[in-house]
Amino acid sequence: MLTVWGRRNAFNVQKVMWLIGELGLPHRHIDAGGSFGGLDAPEFRAMNPHGRIPVVDDGGTVVWESHAILRYLAARYGTGTFWPESAAERSLADRWMDWSLATLQPAFMDLFWGFYRTPVEKRDGPAIRRNTERCAELYRLLDGALAHRPYLAGDRFTLADIPAGTTLFRYFGIDVAHAEVPHVRAWYARLAARPDYRRHVMIPFDDMKGRLDF
Repeated sequence: MLTVWGRRNAFNVQKVMWLIGELGLPHRHIDAGGSFGGLDAPEFRAMNPHGRIPVVDDGGTVVWESHAILRYLAARYGTGTFWPESAAERSLADRWMDWSLATLQPAFMDLFWGFYRTPVEKRDGPAIRRNTERCAELYRLLDGALAHRPYLAGDRFTLADIPAGTTLFRYFGIDVAHAEVPHVRAWYARLAARPDYRRHVMIPFDDMKGRLDF
């Protein structure tokens, strides 16, 4: 059976759990990281020398890094759906996954940590304003991409939607100035209608407010 290590409220873990749900994979979940600890244990470091979550063990195949896990699970269990036979079609998802990891996620996490997770008295106002505008720029870019199609890679839900889509519950749930992005909001509504998005991504995060620890 597939085993997953990580906190359910960890952003990168949520991406993986969402896909596991979409694929309907039986799995065992082990809480790790944050208040659960365990990341420095020798047995965990033997799986992932970086001591980070998520990590999966699929019958002896150990994979770490969230996007590597997404691609592995899609290739292993989602042939023809999440893993098209055409390399050109797969690239449609790959480019959005890589953009999300390299560009959107760092900007979003800077805003989330700087505004939401930092106590009010410790916030850096100018940095928050910069990060708010940077995120607005990136979500407006997504809005343009979604203006003529329901999902990032075309007419159906794919791996392309998971990394960027995972940010939306938190982005629209924090009290900052949001970009005017009607197409992104419509996309968000489509994602939120999916049971596994609600189950694995729409997890309340109030307990993180003003907390710099886990």
